[in-house]
Amino acid sequence: MEHSEIILKIIEDRGITPYRMAKDTGISNSLFTEWKRKPTSKIYSGNLVLIADYLNCSVDYLLGRTDDPLGGIDPN
Repeated sequence: MEHSEIILKIIEDRGITPYRMAKDTGISNSLFTEWKRKPTSKIYSGNLVLIADYLNCSVDYLLGRTDDPLGGIDPN
């Protein structure tokens, strides 16, 4: 599974629309549209960090490297 597919699945599972996430994070809504059309594992690291912060999870979780959403990070 591509990284973009993992992110899209997580936001869908959490009931977050790509539009809402784009608006809240400043990431272009067209990026999410592009990911739906053509999944890719190429994601700008700055966007990956923004998405992880927004979803309160680790980058490793978004990359599919761990099943633990916090990936060993301290939630406090």
